[in-house]
Amino acid sequence: MASILSRIKSSFGGMFSREEKELMNEPSKDYVELETSVGDEKGKVVVRPFTIEDFSDIKEILNSLREGSTIGLINIKPLKDKDVIELKRAINKLKKTTDAIEGDIAGFGDDYIVVTPSFAKIHRHKSVAPPQPGGVREEEEDF
Repeated sequence: MASILSRIKSSFGGMFSREEKELMNEPSKDYVELETSVGDEKGKVVVRPFTIEDFSDIKEILNSLREGSTIGLINIKPLKDKDVIELKRAINKLKKTTDAIEGDIAGFGDDYIVVTPSFAKIHRHKSVAPPQPGGVREEEEDF
């Protein structure tokens, strides 16, 4: 096997001039080394619980969402019991930021909101509402 390779090498060796041989053996300097190892934190998804007791509590939630790897499970009950207007303001701000990052937001029960970044979507099923007077049924979608 080694003799076959040496014969092939010698037969091709005569085809090139000495300068061409030197250029082929010279390492190329027109490249950039890239780091291919990915850190352990990249690619991990964190499901993080939050509680909103005041409007200012959404700042931490928004920062986590903007990082792009956090799914927020937000307890809104303390603010709902305290001030419904502030709750609506907070939810509105969460919706706007979620739209900006192309994420998803949905109510989860009466006291929780789930917010996801762009790579995750929240499953919604349509529930059938009770019959309306006149026999017409409407479909409702969860928050």
